Amino acid sequence: MSIGLFDSGVGGLSVARALVRRLPQAEFLYLADQAHAPYGGRPGEEVVDLTRAAVTRLFSAGADLVVQACNTASAIAQRRQQQTWLQDYARAIGRPVNILGIIVPTIEAATGMGWTQHADPAAQARPDVLGVFATRGTVQSRVYEIEIAKRRPDITVCGQPCPDLVPMIEGGTSLADLAVAVQGYVAEMIARIGRAPDRAILGCTHYEIIAGLFRDALPPGTPLIHQPAATAEALTGYLARHSEFNIGNSGSRRFWTTGEPGPQNAMVQAFWGAPLSFEPAQ
Repeated sequence: MSIGLFDSGVGGLSVARALVRRLPQAEFLYLADQAHAPYGGRPGEEVVDLTRAAVTRLFSAGADLVVQACNTASAIAQRRQQQTWLQDYARAIGRPVNILGIIVPTIEAATGMGWTQHADPAAQARPDVLGVFATRGTVQSRVYEIEIAKRRPDITVCGQPCPDLVPMIEGGTSLADLAVAVQGYVAEMIARIGRAPDRAILGCTHYEIIAGLFRDALPPGTPLIHQPAATAEALTGYLARHSEFNIGNSGSRRFWTTGEPGPQNAMVQAFWGAPLSFEPAQ
């Protein structure tokens, strides 16, 4: 058994790295759907179908839990999967399985409130502008605006689509060119708000690979809410409450791709901290 991680590409490695550090004994199987990356500009139904296919592949390979380390998939497909087929699938294979996303722990970190908590109408706080840099699909879903408003109406969310960043990161574009692109997206957000955001979420796991470029483009000291750390914290708590899930104990790591197998680009390997090669997805 193992923990499965799924992303359209290499961005989910940012979550995988945090989980490996937190749960070194667990067995991990990572699947990158690079044949169909990026997901951010795809129609919603196509994202749902691709996500279901990837999750099913990980369950079939022995994963008990799958972490959707992709904001687009979590925003568009998570609820549909939970409501329409997951329970029937678990009964069919005869073992407990579940799908966890990364948006819930990110919103909990951004609001300081648990997922089941809602706003206190009597509470007053200074207005807080939270910038969310994400794919077009995640921004259009408005999941951050909707869910944060339920808990913290004093937080104003400004979503900024960054459609060029995932293809650039997947393609190994130079840091200099990526810096120009990031600066442009930050400038667009500041122009729309009329000032810099008070805090920011990197709402695509690919962006964690270049988090330093966002820090450089934003005003000094702007806090960044990091999804990998929030996800690792949430998963550790979830496993403590759900002993029925077997995450293994050999510490094995496997990396699959639906795209071109082999070593990843130098920027990705530097982020991971070791040579990294993907095998063909089975």
